[in-house]
Amino acid sequence: MGWLPVALLAVPLTGAILLLLAPHALRHVIRTYGVVVSGVTFALSVLLAATFDHGAAARMQFEVDRPWIPGLGLRFHLGVDGISLPLVVLTALLTFLCFVYLCWRGGRSPDQLMGDKPRELVFTLLVLEVGMVGTFLALDLLLFFVFFEIVLIPMYFLIGTWGGKGRRAASIKFILYTLLGSVVMLLGLLIIWAQTGTLDIEALSASHGAGMSRSVQILAFVAIGVGLAVKTPMWPVHTWLPDAHTEAPTVGSVLLAGVLLKMGTYGFARIAIPVLPEGAIAVAPWLGAFAVVGIVYGALACLAQRDLKRLIAYSSIGHMGFVLLGFATLTPVGVNGALFANVAHGLITGLLFFLAGAIKVRYPGSDMPSMGGGLLATMPRLGSVLTFASIASLGLPGLAGFWGEMLALYGAFQPADVLPRGLFLTYMVIGGLGAVLTAAYFVLMLSRVTHGRPRAEQPRDESAPADDRLVRAAPDERPVVPLRSPHSVRALLGPPPSRAELTADIQGHELVAWTPLVVLILLFGLWPGLLLSLTTPPVLTLLGALP
Repeated sequence: MGWLPVALLAVPLTGAILLLLAPHALRHVIRTYGVVVSGVTFALSVLLAATFDHGAAARMQFEVDRPWIPGLGLRFHLGVDGISLPLVVLTALLTFLCFVYLCWRGGRSPDQLMGDKPRELVFTLLVLEVGMVGTFLALDLLLFFVFFEIVLIPMYFLIGTWGGKGRRAASIKFILYTLLGSVVMLLGLLIIWAQTGTLDIEALSASHGAGMSRSVQILAFVAIGVGLAVKTPMWPVHTWLPDAHTEAPTVGSVLLAGVLLKMGTYGFARIAIPVLPEGAIAVAPWLGAFAVVGIVYGALACLAQRDLKRLIAYSSIGHMGFVLLGFATLTPVGVNGALFANVAHGLITGLLFFLAGAIKVRYPGSDMPSMGGGLLATMPRLGSVLTFASIASLGLPGLAGFWGEMLALYGAFQPADVLPRGLFLTYMVIGGLGAVLTAAYFVLMLSRVTHGRPRAEQPRDESAPADDRLVRAAPDERPVVPLRSPHSVRALLGPPPSRAELTADIQGHELVAWTPLVVLILLFGLWPGLLLSLTTPPVLTLLGALP
């Protein structure tokens, strides 16, 4: 079954190439083309999970190892274990659900993205999927770096072409930050290559840092860690994230939060800790410090937000802080918590950004005070799903968001013997305070959006005719039709949605895209062993490199 990893890359890549050759007349076929290609990729990921030997999760399976650049000793080396398997399936699932959300009924979703350059949009998302899946499959350091970088260009265009009014500045900020972090990370990878003579991740992990002195390991860990921290993102190199999320289209925000952030944290588990164990021990206290600052900072920033998407973006900084804290403990409990939180955050925050996008097309923007509240009264199903996703994100027991944070804090309570326990107890207390603040800002958000008495009607453009009123967007933005306000056919791109579609509670494409995420949040919350049984064996092997 070694062909499966290759197929997971070949299907979306071939789909993107064929799309370039398709005639422009096949516009309506292109709208569903992405659903078919991403659906096949998701089916392959399910087959990968079904045929994976769960009893040997610590061992690399489905390996493909072929010469890539023989003169430099580089190899096209792919494989999957219990750490990478959940992330491969998560990536394929979220990409498929994004296409379903976009392409429902020939692209007649209210956001109208598929009516605006559909060929380019499908091509961009398929190339993005190649880079995301490849990052989690790569077992060669340079190959990992190539896939790690591939995602930057399509995400840049996704934000810069289909984003909001501030999309240009947000996309430039995104690409500059991530490219700078990648350059620093490449220097760390080259240090490893120069010291060991190999880029094979399996061989480097098995050697436990042999051939590298402690000072070299610390230098390489810091360089690689900076690059990974930018992508995570970790405070204080996080400032690109809120702007990128706020301006990105719905599917861009879902994939950015659900997958791209995980590429940074995955690098700590796959490369930094097992390959550079002495560097990990030296840097772990500092990593924990930055993590807990990010937890509290993200929560306080959320309390000050008015924009719903920006609030969810800042919440990601706090949640990824728990992931980094789990890694910093260098214990099986903490690292398992970090890996669990990775997957849980992808499911929960992906759902939250889907919901934010749905709310944005029903109201004039995503400014919470302007919405007027009362979502549970006007749209009870949409309001209920938003409440569910919010309480899952704040870590309610029984839902997926609880286990990652709890295990990370427990890992800080009893860190590795080589780490200062008193310092990590302080981190645990600060992280617990951040968890309380997380509950506070989600409760505040729900009180503003879902509760209260709804306004009789939303603000309208009174200069428009009485039967043709809508909220005017910025000159370079598509107008957004408010709740209960008749829409203008002239103002929309492509075939307009009906008035019933604009004022509906939960529409068909939304139900299809959100239901799998709701089910998985419940499943992993009630049965965490389903995921922990996969990650525990490779985590024990990973931490076996520590002195």
